[in-house]
Amino acid sequence: MTTQTDIQPDIASGTIPDTAGATAREDSRQLVLDHLRAVTPALESLALNAGTLAGWGVELADRLLAGQRLLAAGNGGSAAEAQHLTAELVGRFDGEREPFSAISLHAESSAVTAIANDYGFDHLYARQVSAHGRPGDILVLLSTSGRSPNLLRAAEAARSAGITTWALTGAGPNPLTECVDDSVAVDAASANAQEGHLIALHAMCRAFDAEVRRRREEQR
Repeated sequence: MTTQTDIQPDIASGTIPDTAGATAREDSRQLVLDHLRAVTPALESLALNAGTLAGWGVELADRLLAGQRLLAAGNGGSAAEAQHLTAELVGRFDGEREPFSAISLHAESSAVTAIANDYGFDHLYARQVSAHGRPGDILVLLSTSGRSPNLLRAAEAARSAGITTWALTGAGPNPLTECVDDSVAVDAASANAQEGHLIALHAMCRAFDAEVRRRREEQR
C-alpha cells in the first residue's frame, strides 16, 4: 500500500502527486508549482551566505550573554518575521534555555501610533531605537525592497547610538545594505526573498542556540 511518506515530489521537473487537490484547476496548480520552484534561488542565495548567518548567531550569543539586547524591525510581512525572531529569543527555538532580551519595534501599538501620528511614519523605528537601544546592542532590519525610509532612519539612529546593525533584504545592492554593518541580500523575487528571510532567521537561531550551549558547557 502506498502511503503519504512513499510519495516523493520532484519540484524541479513538475512531478508532484496531486493527493489533495484532484479537482484543482490545472492553471492554479501550475501557479503553485511555479511559486515552489521560485523558492530555489532564495535557498541558493542563503547557502552562499551561510558563513555570515553562522557568524551572526555566534555574535548574537556573545552579545546577549553579556547582557545586551536585540532590537528588530520590518514592515508588513517583514514586521511579522521580526516579531518571530524576538519570540524565538524571549521564548526558545529548539531546546530549553534561558530567555534573552529582544524587542520587536512594531509590536507596542500605543508607542507606534503615537510616534507615527506626532513625528511621521518615517520616524517610527528610529525614535524607538533611540529609546531602547544601548551601545553594543544589535538591530536587525528586514526589508525585501531595502528601501523603506523608516528602516533607513532606524539604521542611522542605531549608528549614532553605537548599535550594531544587520539587514536581511531582497536582491542587492540596495540603500539598506549600503548603510548597515552587515547584510544578507536574498537574490530572489520579493515574496520568495521574504520566505528566505524566515529560513535565514531560523538558521541564525540554530547557530545562536548552539553557541549558547557551548558556552554554558564550558562554564560547568
